Order: sequence, then C-alpha cells, then structure tokens
Amino acid sequence: MSDGFDQGITVTEIAAMDLPIDVAPETTAAFVGRALRGPLNIPILVESFAAFQRRFGGLWHRSSLAPAVKMFFEHGGEKLYVVRVANNARGAMLALPAANGVLVLRALEPGSTENIRAAVDYDGVDDANDQEFNLIVQRVVATSGVILDQEIFKRISCDPDAKLFVGSVLLNSELVRAQSPLPSGRPATTVKRGSAFETTYVGHAQQGTDGSALTDYDLIGSAAKRSGIFSLNQVEHFDLLYMPPPTRERDLGPAVYLAAEQYCRLRGALLVMDPPASWNSAQAALAGIKSSGYASPSIVGYFPRVVHRNDQEAIPRVAGAAIAGLLCKLDRVRGAWEDLDQHGFGIHRDLNPAVDLSIANAKQLVREGLNVFAGRTASRATLCGSVTLGRGSQMDRRFTSLTVRRLCLHITNAIDKATQWAVFETDAARVAERIHGQVDGFMSHLANRGAFADDHFVVQCDTQLTSNTSDPDRGVTILLAFRPVGCDEDVALTLHQTVAGCRIATTAFAPVTARVA
Repeated sequence: MSDGFDQGITVTEIAAMDLPIDVAPETTAAFVGRALRGPLNIPILVESFAAFQRRFGGLWHRSSLAPAVKMFFEHGGEKLYVVRVANNARGAMLALPAANGVLVLRALEPGSTENIRAAVDYDGVDDANDQEFNLIVQRVVATSGVILDQEIFKRISCDPDAKLFVGSVLLNSELVRAQSPLPSGRPATTVKRGSAFETTYVGHAQQGTDGSALTDYDLIGSAAKRSGIFSLNQVEHFDLLYMPPPTRERDLGPAVYLAAEQYCRLRGALLVMDPPASWNSAQAALAGIKSSGYASPSIVGYFPRVVHRNDQEAIPRVAGAAIAGLLCKLDRVRGAWEDLDQHGFGIHRDLNPAVDLSIANAKQLVREGLNVFAGRTASRATLCGSVTLGRGSQMDRRFTSLTVRRLCLHITNAIDKATQWAVFETDAARVAERIHGQVDGFMSHLANRGAFADDHFVVQCDTQLTSNTSDPDRGVTILLAFRPVGCDEDVALTLHQTVAGCRIATTAFAPVTARVA
C-alpha cells in the first residue's frame, strides 16, 4: 500500500497470483500517542528516531511517546508507524486582510511549535482581474527561519464559483485550511512596511496550542472517524501495537487495553501492555494480573518496569517499546518462531529491572502470563518466559506460548496477503492448484528454516468460486496443520478467503501431519 493517504480513501494492493509468499517480511510496529507536532490521526512511517524528530518533534515533558520511539530504535526496531493524537489542540491562525473581510487560514497540524507564514501577490494576474491572487504558504523553523515546507497556489480566487476557489484548492494543502466565513474579495498583497512592491510574509495572528493531556478515549478514538487506534485502518498491516502511558504519573485505563486488544485480534497483531506503576513487587504483580481480568493471546505483558542506571531518583519507567523493538529485531535476525531469551536480545545495558525477582517468583509470573526481566546475558537484562496473556482464555491453549502465537500470526498474515487474488478468479480447479503450490512452497521454506518441530505439515485447499460474485461464501478455504518448534502437539488452522476478507479459525480435527512429507 502507498504511504500516502488520499482524502480518507485507503487503497490496498493485492499481490499477483503465483508469486512466492514472503517467508521473512519486515515486522512493523505502531505507536499511538501525543507529540509536539505532526498530522493528527494519520499513520506516518518512520525508520529512525531522527526521522521521528523531524516529523513529530523531539523529547517533550508532556508526553512519553518520543522516549518510547527512541527506545524502540535503540532495541533493534527499524519500521514504525507513528499516530499522533491530541485532546483539543488547535492550529495556528493567519489573518490576511481582504476586500470585504479577512481571509483566515488555520494551520492543519495543531500545536505550539507549528510555525506557518503566508504571502500574497498578484504576479501574472491581469490588471483588470480583481479576483485572482497568488498564495505562498511556508512551514519554517521559528528560531532560524529555515524553510521546512512550501506550497504555492497560483491564480486562486475567493469567488465560490471560480474554478480555483481557495476553499476547495486548500483542501489539498498539507499546511493550512481556509476558515469560514471567506471574504467576498481577494486578500491584499503582503508588502514590507514602507514599500509598495516588495513582498513579505505574514506570521501568526494567533498561536497554536498543544491542548490538554490525553484521555483514554483520545487514544481509543473512533472507527467511523478513523481516529486514535482506528487510524491504523489506513495501513495495510502492522504486527505490534504499543501505546505508551500519556505521562509517567498516569497509567492507561482498562478501557484502552480492552479496545486495543479487540482491534489487534481483528488485525492479526499483538498488543504490548505495560505493567501499572502500582505493581512494585512480585506479590503486587501477581495480585494485579489475577484481578485485572485480562485473558487474551493477543496481549504481551511483562514485569517489572525498568530503571536507568544513571537515574539518581531511580524512577521506574515502562519498557514496552524496548520489547517491541526486540521482537522486530528477533524476526529480522532469527525468525518469529524464536524466543527472545537468548544472546543478543537483552535490553540496553543502562537499563535494569526495577524489582529483583527470585526464581520462584519469576516462574509464578510466567505461569500467570507475564514475561519477566530476570536473567542477564552479557551484562544485559533479558526477557524470560515467552508467553502471552492467553491463560484462561477461550482460544486455543497453545496460544499461551508467545512463539506459537507469533508463528501462527506470521503464517496466516502472509498467506492472507498472498492469496487475496484468488477470490476474483472463476476456474476453481486451477485456483486450488495454484494456491496449494503457493502455500506448500511457503510452508516448506519455513520448515527448512527450523520453524516446525519436524518436516511434516499439511496443506489442503478447497475452492467455492461460484459464478455469483455477490455470494458471501464465494472464496477459498485453506487448511493448515503443523507442529511449531518447541510445541508438543499439532496446530491446525483454517483460512476462509472471501471478497469480504479473510476469516481465520483454529480447527479441532485435522489430517495427521505424519502422513505428509
């Protein structure tokens, strides 16, 4: 899918038929939070902390998003979607005096650090034409005046019947919007004081604001408005979702995690959940996780928080971003079926667990679904356990294993993306043969890389490509059976690929894998 988004329309590219399924796609994370600047509710892909700073601003004491992004890249993450959300933030305002009114421009990106300026001239406009004008809008660095972005709109008009009506033209601007009511005449040229000809720029008539602290519902957002976590509907796929606490002093509420877990389950992703600040001991964590009611294989939890070695006050800080970065690194270097508890995947050497855990306490926490910072490898704390919060859930108990859950998501997401072409075909036998070849080749590559306990797996394909293209059951069913490495029993999955999307379910009864080489 393109990284650009057009007026709320998302375009999904469907993979061509017969192409090999990617065995090792890049694992992508998504963070949602508050930032100094940047577009609201639009996922922006960044590939370094420097890129985040350029687009969203740097570290800010009112938000924990920037430190989380920095921690993600420090721990091996490479691709990250960032969604900026805000609570009643407002964009800066420009006022351009005009005939019969004022042309008011409002910065599209709210915030106190967004610095926009504009200039008006009549160059190239016929002297007899008193409606058209040229508008230049720039985003600049407030301290230096360095131009970051510039847009030029030639021969636009305040006449609503004009072809280049300013209210419509600026809907395509990435910097400003025209605010009603619009003047009936064009704005005056912006010239330097004492000069009738030398054009200058007009700055803010009203500064932008950063708004209030985020509420849980700002993070959740709205599916209809594609805001908050639902902004991620604009991207084709992501693997990990993390929402850092709005501030160090405040934890996310259960409503956020419940909504985010349901969304991740729908999108085939995992949610990384931080431990509350009140979990300051193993006993508090055990009591807290039992009373929380969280039971989902789509949630990755951990304990304890971490402290920075040079922090004189030793204030515990969350490390969910570090876990997301390490999982991305693990997939790139080893594979989604591997455990994090191995050499080369510890957290930064300047970070230590905020709570010392005994072996007995660590085992108890793992049994309750929490991964723990307990071991040390090469002077770095490592994450032990490799579990999800799937204990006690209604889903397959094997998904309490993080490695099994991640391998299954890796397989189903890859097959889903690669087989969407099939629902538009009509030759059922030919489609079944081609999909079987695609999926069988993919599973063989995974087996060769050590993802399965042995070389045996099952791939079956059934097509129901009726001539009625509106039939909701029209599509392809793919049955998979395999034994993940480290698992003592088979996993069977069924994928129903239809025009409406792909439905995935675990299967109670499946062919015996030992019969198929």
